[in-house]
Amino acid sequence: MSLNASSHLSFPPTSRTLDWYRAYFSDSDWITSTVFSLKIAFCTSLTSTLIGTLTALAVVRGELPFKGAIQAMALGPMIVPHVVLGVALYLVFAPLELTGSLLGFLIGHTVLAVPFVVITVTASLQRMDPALELAAASCGATRLRCFIHVTLPNILPGIAAGAVFAFLASFDEATVAFFISDIGGKSIGRKMFEDIDYNLTPVIAAASTVVVAASLCLIGIAHLISSSASPRTKQE
Repeated sequence: MSLNASSHLSFPPTSRTLDWYRAYFSDSDWITSTVFSLKIAFCTSLTSTLIGTLTALAVVRGELPFKGAIQAMALGPMIVPHVVLGVALYLVFAPLELTGSLLGFLIGHTVLAVPFVVITVTASLQRMDPALELAAASCGATRLRCFIHVTLPNILPGIAAGAVFAFLASFDEATVAFFISDIGGKSIGRKMFEDIDYNLTPVIAAASTVVVAASLCLIGIAHLISSSASPRTKQE
């Protein structure tokens, strides 16, 4: 549909054109929303990777009470409907004037992205032999040095894959973004919703194709990162 020369959404296309892609890349509103979403996704990837990795370490390697409850809380945002989270975040952010801000989006999307990092890093930690860490500790390594030189290299593929999935969870998210956006700051998902309501043209299809293509590329990268851990594990 993004290649159709018609000014209306229709399939199959009767003729071919790239005008809608040119309209997308030349429209300041579309580009502003896309860049804003990329900034949010990048920052979300960093914060959720840090929080998710520390949470996974605490759950798998730590001796904490109520581990099950902590893990359930970390994975809870994957179960709770996004529309419920969106309403809750709006009610909290509106009085604080965080709607439409980078900080507001960062908080909301980090909550949604942390579970993906927890899952991938937890899987990496469970595949890793704890004897390696015990051997390093018995040789006099501190906990920090043991983590940097032994644990981190072994779970790095899981951390990297979790970071990619966190980026995708933020960049592709539309439901929560619909509630916490405003005129000053809106994600590409909110921009799509608005154009569907008020300005439905094949530019929507062009923007969707760009988002899907970028997501598929990142998913491929995550798959390569995750699969790269297997040969090294066998070699060890």
